[in-house]
Amino acid sequence: MSEGRVVWIAVDPASQQVLDVAGKLADTATTVLITGESGTGKDQLARWIHERGARRDAPFLKIDCASLPAELVESELFGHERGAFTGAVARKPGRLELAQGGTIVLDEVAALSPAVQAKLLRVLEERNFERLGGTEPLHMDARVMALTNTNLQKAVEAGRFREDLFFRLNVLAIPVQPLRERRADIAPLAAHFVARLGPVHGRASAEISADVSPLLESYGWPGNVRELKNAVEHALVFAKGPTLGAQDFAQIAAANGRRAEAALKSLEDVEREAIAATLEATHYKIGQAAESLGISRKTLLEKRKKYGLI
Repeated sequence: MSEGRVVWIAVDPASQQVLDVAGKLADTATTVLITGESGTGKDQLARWIHERGARRDAPFLKIDCASLPAELVESELFGHERGAFTGAVARKPGRLELAQGGTIVLDEVAALSPAVQAKLLRVLEERNFERLGGTEPLHMDARVMALTNTNLQKAVEAGRFREDLFFRLNVLAIPVQPLRERRADIAPLAAHFVARLGPVHGRASAEISADVSPLLESYGWPGNVRELKNAVEHALVFAKGPTLGAQDFAQIAAANGRRAEAALKSLEDVEREAIAATLEATHYKIGQAAESLGISRKTLLEKRKKYGLI
């Protein structure tokens, strides 16, 4: 756990490496590309970098390129002059202008339209831009951080993202691993969320029992850190006592059970395929097939019946 307003849990070696790289570039002004699955904490890492750099006291602004309509992204980013388009009744500064001296985060940068990609490339190269409908060049003195859960290299190959913009953004890239690949962070993260959210829900003394960690660490967390936070908050709201036990994470336990059941079925499928292939190869000579499989004739006959290979 690091000092400062924003916390980044770094117990797992994968997280420690991320934090090491982030710490080294905090005081630089170069563009940073942070990649990773949804919910891994990319925006949290961006703010962590901002707060530990020379721009910490300047604005930290974020624009969600995926949630805003395409026609609004350009206005939000560059601003507009009065009369630039229908509804533009007054001059409006954009995020690039408002973030002067600080940091602007482009969340889900892969969602930008080709036109905005071209304009963003120019800004990154020339450090100048104009408001929509304007002619006055404005200098950009803001650090740009781009976040995405999209494989930009593949997006370039598919023609959905400009290659030159990708190279410009990819000067310093930090890939954030999914939570399932940094399992040593899971228990500390859960404890952190309990300490942070407990007082919010009137459970300031709440804690997690020892039997919960193996349960949480065995789950795949497709929603990553965001899903873990939600699971902890759900447990805090519905727990009957101050100690959160395995019973308070019943949904996670059920998911683990379904995954184990699916894995068992998979093994049965593999066994069935192996027996079927061996029987075919030996022309259904039971003795030869059983010897090849390393099982008895009786066992083979039972498995033939079980799998409908009669």
